[in-house]
Amino acid sequence: MTDEFNNALGQRLRAARRQRGWSLGEIEMHTDGEFKASVVGAYERGERAISVSRFARLAEVYRVPAAELLPVVTTVPDLVIDLDSLSEEASGDLVDKYLAAIQLLRKENNPDVVRQSDRAIISSLLQAMSPASSD
Repeated sequence: MTDEFNNALGQRLRAARRQRGWSLGEIEMHTDGEFKASVVGAYERGERAISVSRFARLAEVYRVPAAELLPVVTTVPDLVIDLDSLSEEASGDLVDKYLAAIQLLRKENNPDVVRQSDRAIISSLLQAMSPASSD
């Protein structure tokens, strides 16, 4: 996902620079060498990650709000685990307690929502409880 984000951000940076009518060399000239042409080119190609402070400064140079330069990031859809379809053994007491704790701590009213960070934990619990893991 990092490469995808860097590529999308780079395209936005390139569009902003071109909107100003500047070449890569001209960005270096307009910033008195603060931004080297080769570095800005690497940002634009997504080959190099840009720090937040450099990103904010470049947006300032382009006279574009930084928020407008950020690409739209597509999110991974929420994972829904149908606990009712799991066997009694797999959806046993441990998983039920874990999900109840999540709902309580997060004050979550929708028991069908499981965050991505929970996915690994639930997966580990299910693997630990499967018959193959007891060999």
